[in-house]
Amino acid sequence: MTADDFRELALQLSGVVEGEHMRHPDFRAHGRIFATLAYPTEEWGMVKLAPADQKRFVDMHGHAFTPVKGAWGLQGCTSVKLAAAQRDVVAHALDLAWQKSASEAAEKARSKTKTPVKKTPAKKSARKTAGAKPAGKRSS
Repeated sequence: MTADDFRELALQLSGVVEGEHMRHPDFRAHGRIFATLAYPTEEWGMVKLAPADQKRFVDMHGHAFTPVKGAWGLQGCTSVKLAAAQRDVVAHALDLAWQKSASEAAEKARSKTKTPVKKTPAKKSARKTAGAKPAGKRSS
C-alpha cells in the first residue's frame, strides 16, 4: 500500500474532500477529519476509528495498525504503516472511519436542534404570617 493508494481509497468514499491539516493531507466527510496521511512521516496514514474497531484492527493486523500515542489514541485514532498494510484491510478501516464521522456529525446536528428545556420560575409560596393582610385587600 502506498500513500497514493490510501488517498485513492479515501477519495472513493461519498462526499470526501482532501484538505490539509498541520502541513499534511487530511480527508474530510460530514465536516470532520476521518483520516490523514504523512504523519508522523510519509510512511504513515491515520484513521479515526471507534475504540472497539481500533482494538480489532490492532489485534488482527498489529504489523500495520497501532494506536496513536496519547489521548488521541485512546479516542480511536489509529496509525497505519502503509507498506505493511493490505489494500482491502485499509479500505475497510477507512470505511469505518467515514461511518464514524457521519454518526458524529449527525449527533452534533441533533444536539443543536434539540429544544432547550425552558425553566419556569419557581412559584412563591403563599405563606400567611401573623398579622398579614389577605392578598387583594388594601387597608384604607
